[in-house]
Amino acid sequence: MRHVGTSIIFFNSRHEVLLVLRDDKPSIACPNMWDLPGGHVEDGETPAECIVREMLEEIEVNVEECALFRVYEFSDRTEHVFILHAEFDVENIVLHEGQMLRWFTQRETEMTALAYGFNEVVSDFFNFLQ
Repeated sequence: MRHVGTSIIFFNSRHEVLLVLRDDKPSIACPNMWDLPGGHVEDGETPAECIVREMLEEIEVNVEECALFRVYEFSDRTEHVFILHAEFDVENIVLHEGQMLRWFTQRETEMTALAYGFNEVVSDFFNFLQ
């Protein structure tokens, strides 16, 4: 059965997006790859509730004000992608999952293979900004 996931594109005034470097553990999917923050929707949870829970758990940031960007049908999952303008200083974010956070320009994302097919999503977002 296909699972349902959520992710969020944080973007700043410099038109950069925030990505997380996944843990380097062979037991997880896409180890050591850059990824959008997010997670799996649990039973009885809406995608909006999921992204709020996941961001509180992973980076201690409340994203209740985020907006749904698009829903993607990937071969392995349905992905609800949210967006939120943010001016985070990544040095001040408490990271509970992953190795590090970093802001990426559009060009940098185009030159980086992102986890879970998120290059398409990030490209769509940058096109949306223009």
